[in-house]
Amino acid sequence: MAITFDKALGIHEQALHARVRRAEVQSNNLANADTPGFKAKDVDFQAMLQQAQSAQDMKMTKSHSGHMDLAGSGAEGGELLYRVPHQPAVDGNTVDAQQEQSRFMRNAMEYQASFQFLSSKFSGLSKAISGE
Repeated sequence: MAITFDKALGIHEQALHARVRRAEVQSNNLANADTPGFKAKDVDFQAMLQQAQSAQDMKMTKSHSGHMDLAGSGAEGGELLYRVPHQPAVDGNTVDAQQEQSRFMRNAMEYQASFQFLSSKFSGLSKAISGE
């Protein structure tokens, strides 16, 4: 029985991709903190991981050359959701810069933790291959 990266790494690869996507959305929010009428957005991280887990459990394959390729279909991107503001600005902007910075830093720390976990997984796999 062959060990694949999907089985060896589990959901952690998709978690890194989801963290990157969330960082992109949060940095966009921060960049538009002073834009009148801008609505703060976020991605549903849990939904993205559940979607990745279900995709990992049930891989889709093309059984005919005329079938559409699901790679790049946007399914892995996560749906953008509008954030409910605590106190929207008079100009209609819903970005709270301090809360957004806090969320961004938390996401960065969680990304780093996921990355270190994957790094230790690869280290363990390389030791197993080399017989250490």
